[in-house]
Amino acid sequence: MKRHIAQIALLVADHDEAIAWYARALGFAVVEDISFTADRRWVVLAPSADSETRLLLVKATTDAEREQIGNQAGGRVLLFLHTDNFERDHARMLSEGVHFRESPRHEAYGTVAVFEDICGNAWDLLQPA
Repeated sequence: MKRHIAQIALLVADHDEAIAWYARALGFAVVEDISFTADRRWVVLAPSADSETRLLLVKATTDAEREQIGNQAGGRVLLFLHTDNFERDHARMLSEGVHFRESPRHEAYGTVAVFEDICGNAWDLLQPA
């Protein structure tokens, strides 16, 4: 049996704002965007339409959920975006205004730099060694 993590729920303040940011800043594809009610949507994004692992954008609706926006990993890196060309993607993301917390660095496992998404979650942009 083949298994994989299909989706990761990510709390956001506003669906449309988050969709626009991920599409522009990271070049993500909108895989699904289904409205159930005025306040409830099923929004799935991915680095490309054929990516197996995807983000499910969940609009925070309670005070407890809103408090966790941008802090779902307690300040640690939450998600790891792999690339086959670090320099290309790093430059593109910088040109789109993505905030990097650090300069690129070379580690035993690859070239990496931590950046923040629209909500403040930490991500690694990583080209594996």
